[in-house]
Amino acid sequence: MTDYSQGDPRQSASHAAPHSAYPPPPAYPPASPPAAHRRPRRPVALIVAVAVAAALVGGGASALVRELTGDRTAPAGGNGVTGTNVSRSGTGTVAGVARAVSPSIVEISATTGNGKSTGSGVIITADGEIVTNNHVVAGASEVTVRLSDGKTYTAEVVGTDPGKDLALIKLRGASGLKAATLGDSGTVRVGDEVVAIGSPEGLTGTVTSGIVSALDRDVTVSKEEDRGQRQQADPDQGWPFEYGGQRFNGDTGDSRTTYKAIQTDASLNPGNSGGALINMNGEIIGINSAMYSPSSATGSTAGSVGLGFAIPIDTVKADLDALRSGSGAAS
Repeated sequence: MTDYSQGDPRQSASHAAPHSAYPPPPAYPPASPPAAHRRPRRPVALIVAVAVAAALVGGGASALVRELTGDRTAPAGGNGVTGTNVSRSGTGTVAGVARAVSPSIVEISATTGNGKSTGSGVIITADGEIVTNNHVVAGASEVTVRLSDGKTYTAEVVGTDPGKDLALIKLRGASGLKAATLGDSGTVRVGDEVVAIGSPEGLTGTVTSGIVSALDRDVTVSKEEDRGQRQQADPDQGWPFEYGGQRFNGDTGDSRTTYKAIQTDASLNPGNSGGALINMNGEIIGINSAMYSPSSATGSTAGSVGLGFAIPIDTVKADLDALRSGSGAAS
């Protein structure tokens, strides 16, 4: 008889402790729970320094702090950046001013007993009122006007003011024209940028630019009607005038008048008379009236040397009612 008191050896083998046959598994430390939505660390010292600077200088440094910390939220309140306003009107540059105002500038041809003279003018109403210099149309028997688009009209002289060298003419049968915006010459400052548009030597729509060189220059011009013929006889020189006790561009004659003018270094040449001096907002601030040309200059050396003068537009506006009535204000 077999003795099973010690148990079946097969059973003993099958019930042997597991560690007797396999090495125990390695022990690992418990894993740390995952951090939820941990923010990346920022250089605290830098942020503190910038925050201090922000407290000292205001919004600019505050914007830098927002950039470093990733905060893109726009700041609340009214602490906007102050500075120069940007023009949204299409002007503000020479090209923008030229584009906006050129349709309001015309070329004027005046026929007198001694020939023709050429000048410029500024449209001030949609039905064809045009401001120009008295010396452009003085003594004219016929006035022809050419617009920037090439259309031509005849015009009549409505009123003149030789004392201010101003005249008002009116196109016949015109409508729907683009009138210029008249500005405020009282706000003009020395150094302001300006644009001049006119028809020097018959070159319609010529644009030049410069600055306001001086204000309230005493400019003296002739009141005689034959000044137009004298200018036509010497096209290399501008309209005769005097300032600072000196005479330029010829003899002003015995009958003279003096007015306060804006001085500019924008290039003006014979034919610019009656054209526009314009600020960078596209507003007319003066009517170009006189320019200095060296008496010894001839040929290619003749013309502007950066001494031009314009009648302030406030003078023009104050004279308009009198010009419309058929005469000028008392000089």
